[in-house]
This record gives sequence, structure tokens and C-alpha cells, in this order.
Amino acid sequence: MNNMDVRKAARFLPVIVCAICLEAAVTSGAVFAALQPMVRLKDLATVEGVRDNQLVGMGLVVGLQGTGDKGRMANQMMANMTDQFGVVMDPRQLNSKNAAVVTVTCQLSPFLQPGQNTDVLVSTIGDAKSLEGGVLLQTPLKAANGEIYAVAQGPLTIGGWADSGAASSVKKNVVTVGRIPNGAIVERGVDMRYASNGTVNLLLRQSDFTTASRVATAINSKFGNVAHAVDGRMISVAIPPNYRNAPSAFVASIEGVQVRPDAAAKVVVNERTGTIVMGGNVTIGNTSVAHGSLMVKVTESPEISQPGPFSGGTTAAAPRTDVYAQENSPQLVELPTTSTVEDLTNAMNAVGASPRDLIAVLQAMGEAGALHGELVIQ
Repeated sequence: MNNMDVRKAARFLPVIVCAICLEAAVTSGAVFAALQPMVRLKDLATVEGVRDNQLVGMGLVVGLQGTGDKGRMANQMMANMTDQFGVVMDPRQLNSKNAAVVTVTCQLSPFLQPGQNTDVLVSTIGDAKSLEGGVLLQTPLKAANGEIYAVAQGPLTIGGWADSGAASSVKKNVVTVGRIPNGAIVERGVDMRYASNGTVNLLLRQSDFTTASRVATAINSKFGNVAHAVDGRMISVAIPPNYRNAPSAFVASIEGVQVRPDAAAKVVVNERTGTIVMGGNVTIGNTSVAHGSLMVKVTESPEISQPGPFSGGTTAAAPRTDVYAQENSPQLVELPTTSTVEDLTNAMNAVGASPRDLIAVLQAMGEAGALHGELVIQ
């Protein structure tokens, strides 16, 4: 395709890609290595068995200034609570807007022991307008197995405010959600078995066989032949004899091991927002990109026909259409075989292409086989 053909094609399509993959991009391992820094193993993997646990409960927030629930659920909970203290009340007789039914959630961190504290998040369930100034009454927090692991109580901290009058209201941030720092007391700990049978299993946050192999090699270079990659996610590490009585010290020592992770060449495109995220190791073949634009503007401006006096005619609208077309001169961008997606981005920006134009270019390159990497479209 010569330049004249490219110019003709550019009159009809905003972006046309003519890609001929002449040869595979040859890039040395040193170039790819420079794209990935050395990272601590602590930032690449987690220890199997060491995890958070979610707790949830349903409670009652009191002390609100008329911004509580209006429904029957809050009245029923207040009646149940007064009944526990020997005061029997009919829920229909309770008419208070100073209480709200809420859900209480928290993350039970690993190794928390009974008597220690953790933060809780409180959110309204009903139609309460604000939790400002409220106090959460004692609420048991349960895990998925139905057992109680913590109890929450205390005044709420709201990250906003709300004021209202007879005809208008104003508020800042969300006032129906609050936090209680250290508001939950742990009543039962969770046993974290991370060194069973003298083995510690490491789980990569991003599955990759090459990275798993590198992690095992880095650990073996420091502690001997104790680690092997089970698959692309798990690395099994045998605890050395001198660490058998102190597995936590061994985990702390391997967390500081430096590893250079590997990543597949990917280009992630979000067409809804026009966002493009490209890995540095993505390369493209020999490519020519023709970029041009055609703008067509159609305007309707009907004319009104007014009959003469005493003619007996009627007023009518005569249609009138104005068509305006403007074509910008197309620009041709040529990229060599060893170019990267960064080079393509810089070239397209130089000719004034928008992010959506670049998305169309990348999609066409993927179909033509000139994009050496995985194209992920969200």
C-alpha cells in the first residue's frame, strides 16, 4: 500500500492501521530485566494460613438528634433490649427517632489475642439520616461459623456533617457510616497454622511460573536446598533444622529475600473510560499507522413561510438543511520492528490522536498480529 492509498482510506475511517509483521521483536534479557525492579519477597507473596477473618454483627446506635430510623425495626430492637433489663415494653408504644439499627463489621487480623482491640465499621440499615453523635451499644460480632469472636461498643466517629431546615438541607461526605477506632474487644483468637509439618507454603499474589521458580532459587541460594515451586502460585519451603523451634524467625528472614518478578506482556484497555495500561515489555512489529479525521456537521434551520394579508393561506415551515464537512489531512506514522508500545504512544500523541484512537490502533494491531503481547479489553 503506497501513501496515495493510505490517504484515500483515511478519508473514510478515523484510524486505519496497516500492519505487516516482518519478524519477531528480538529483545535481550537484560532489557526486560531492567523493566522489573528487585522486590522483597514480602511484597510478592503471602504465607499460607496467615489471613484475616471477617466478622459481622447487628446492633443499635442511640443518642441521635432526631436523625434515627422511623420504621418498626428500631422500635423492636429497643423493646428487646429493655426486656433484657427487666423492662417490658410494647414496640408500638416506642416512638423515638434517636436510635438506628446498624450493621457492625470488622477484620480480625492474624494473631490477635483475647483482650486486644480492633477497629469496627458501622453502617445504617434503615432510613436513618445521620449517625452523627451516636453511640453503639454492645454488639457481638460473629464469624461465618456462627461463633462470637469479638464484642463492639463505643461512640462513633463520622467523617462528615449534615444540617437541614424547613426547605433545604446541606451535608458533606457520608453521614450514615461511621467508625469506632479500637471499638471491638477480641474475645476469642484464631489459631494460625502456618508451619505445619515443618513446612511453610508461600502464595504469590500474581500467579507466574517464572516468578515462582525465581523465588525458590533465591531462597535456596540463602538457606540451601529447602524450597521448590509447586506450581505458578505456591512455593513450598522446608524449615531448616536451626529454625525448627522458631518458625516465625524463619518467615521473617525469607520475607527480606530480594527477587526480580516476571510478568507477561499485556496491554489492558478499558473502552468505557478510555484508559490504557501497557506493560513495558510489550513490543510491536514493523507497522505503519495512518491517522486522519473527517468531521461532518448537519444543521437543521427551517424557514417559516408567512402568507400575505387576506390571502386565505396558512403559515408553513419549509425545511432547510445545511451540511458542513471538514477533513483534516491524514498523517502517516511508521514504526520499526523493535519499537515498543511506548514508542507508539509517543508517535500517536505527536499527531494529535486521542486515547480512543489509540485503542482502535491497538485493537487493529492485535488482529493483524503485530502486537507481541496479550490485549485485554475490559
